[in-house]
Amino acid sequence: MTEDIAAWLERLRGKFVVFEGIDGSGKSTQMQRFVSTVHAGGVVVCEVREPGGTPIGEQVRRVLLDPANDEMDVRCEMLLYMASRAQLVVEQIKPALERGELVLADRFISSTLAYQGTAGGLSEADIRSVGEFAVRSCYPDLTVILDIDEITAAKRLVGNSKHKAHVQINQPTLFSDRMELNDAPYWRKVRQGYLDQANRDPDRYLVVDAGGGQDSVFEALMEGVKGRFAAV
Repeated sequence: MTEDIAAWLERLRGKFVVFEGIDGSGKSTQMQRFVSTVHAGGVVVCEVREPGGTPIGEQVRRVLLDPANDEMDVRCEMLLYMASRAQLVVEQIKPALERGELVLADRFISSTLAYQGTAGGLSEADIRSVGEFAVRSCYPDLTVILDIDEITAAKRLVGNSKHKAHVQINQPTLFSDRMELNDAPYWRKVRQGYLDQANRDPDRYLVVDAGGGQDSVFEALMEGVKGRFAAV
């Protein structure tokens, strides 16, 4: 690792960075590559996921993602995500930040704004009001959006054995668990929800084109994050 990379990685200590994107964007893969790079730079990482990340949150996750719960109202859905998030902040995120660790989260409040807000029809004001109560001003320093269109994302998922039996590129079912059993127009709305957030608050969002190969996407990700923290 070069001294240049090591220097700006040091500035990530005590920061909170979130990775977002629709399924098939490569979000989790790129986050894991980023975690490995940060570890190699000697920075302690607290890695969390949503929903879940705590024993209570994992129980909430099972309810949220169970396909049997297809009658769940979007308001109930939003409140369950926020409940899991509230526990995650208290139990994991805030203590890690206080220890000076880098917190890396696979999803956070931007997901709720995109999924239950833009795609689900709830108002941004209502979501932010509940979110403020849940996270108590514990917001990310940076939210990275791995951006990709829903058709390309679906094509990627065809190769994943978990999704093979469920993916239809142009037709209704693209994914497999309860939250993923939605049609292409829904995923277009989710994607647009993310992009709208980034356009409204560019200082706190980084949009990375996730349409290329893993290496080129990771290079763009590293350059983008460096640009946000190198001079901090």
